[in-house]
Amino acid sequence: MLTFIISVVILIGGYFIYGKVVEKAFGVDPNRPTPACKMADGVDYVPMDNKRTFLIQFLNIAGLGPIYGAIAGALWGPVAFLWIVFGAIFAGAVHDFFSGMLSVRHNGASVSEIVGIYLGTSAKQVMRVFSIILLILVGTVFMLGPAKLLASLTPDSMTTNVWLAIIIVYYFLATILPVDKIIGKLYPLFGAVLLIMAVGIIGGLVIKGYALPELSLTNLHPKSLPLWPLLFITIACGAISGFHATQSPMMARCITNESQGRRVFYGAMIAEGIVALIWAAASIAFFHGTEGLAGALADGGPGVVVHTISTSLLGTIGGILAMLGVIACPITSGDTAFRSARLTIADSFNFKQSKTVARLQIAIPLFVIAFLISRVDFNIIWRYFAWSNQTLAMIVLWTAAVYLKNIGKNFWIALVPATFMTAVTVTYIFQAPEGLSLSTTISYPIGIGAAVVALLGFLIPKVKKVVFEQ
Repeated sequence: MLTFIISVVILIGGYFIYGKVVEKAFGVDPNRPTPACKMADGVDYVPMDNKRTFLIQFLNIAGLGPIYGAIAGALWGPVAFLWIVFGAIFAGAVHDFFSGMLSVRHNGASVSEIVGIYLGTSAKQVMRVFSIILLILVGTVFMLGPAKLLASLTPDSMTTNVWLAIIIVYYFLATILPVDKIIGKLYPLFGAVLLIMAVGIIGGLVIKGYALPELSLTNLHPKSLPLWPLLFITIACGAISGFHATQSPMMARCITNESQGRRVFYGAMIAEGIVALIWAAASIAFFHGTEGLAGALADGGPGVVVHTISTSLLGTIGGILAMLGVIACPITSGDTAFRSARLTIADSFNFKQSKTVARLQIAIPLFVIAFLISRVDFNIIWRYFAWSNQTLAMIVLWTAAVYLKNIGKNFWIALVPATFMTAVTVTYIFQAPEGLSLSTTISYPIGIGAAVVALLGFLIPKVKKVVFEQ
């Protein structure tokens, strides 16, 4: 219990202390007009208040990752807590803050356009393709997951495919309608539900006498899978996630003052870290260790784990409400994934989106592709999503480091996590079955070597100066 309490305190403290360090390094200007104020169009650029933008951002980024990823990551034991806590403070929240605030500084530009400004045209073209593929994968994953969960709560006639069709229709509407019509109205409510239910889960554990795990640096994975780099890929959302960089521009087009950035972008990531921490702790405690958790996962996957924990701790009604909170989480990330994909494509081709027909021309092909991908095995989709997700996060952190170096500020706050994530992603793709399947004796040196080369390349004063918008 003590480890859990300390972890939560550190996360909250990170927001107030390190969050201010990051905010100062960026150079927030409260007097500078935001895109929502100077480019309002009633569709994507819509001014919103601080509370709504925070809750919307929180739901945008908090998909299945901080729940499913945290449950899977808990197989390594309480050591996963360290990655969630320190990853969220020093990597994930830094990544989210800069992806959001750089978008604010560049008129709400999508992540691919921001990367192009600071890393060059070639990087922009790669990121355009990379981010769109990632968003489609995310949207597809977040269709399948909640559809399966809803099917488990409803009569047999409401099959996974029926719920999948309903979710697709909802996603389509959320993708093409103005941001304040569905997202702006429903997300604050769903966000509050998710936070309340997460607190309910941890409260149920304490009341029913479950022993929350204490910190241990031992690798407790039942199959003895290595911590490096698998843990850092498995727990993405909740620690650091490149998907967030695709979502931040949405709220960058809605905040009305740059001073809101720390709460909306940095703060939402910290809140997601707390959710991930709750589910990691709950899954270990409820199943009495990693062996029991592994058995539960083998019997039906993370969806069954979530359902079992929720109904057992909170009763039938409370369990259903908790499950609905968990279901709202991925659904409200899936719809914004498709919306972000539409915006990214529109930005790439300078395709104005004020007219409905223009939005339909992009949205319809996106959903056709997503439906075809949904026929592929869920586990395969998730594995590729996990790696591409962390690779995108790594690229965005390098972008932030270049920005800070160019303005003469403390670039180490982005450089250190960028270097770390380079080692993680390169090692993983050389080692993983969906990658090159090389042994650790080969993949480890390659990953570390790639990170060192990238670090030295950055520190050598040859980074091209870019012209910033004044």
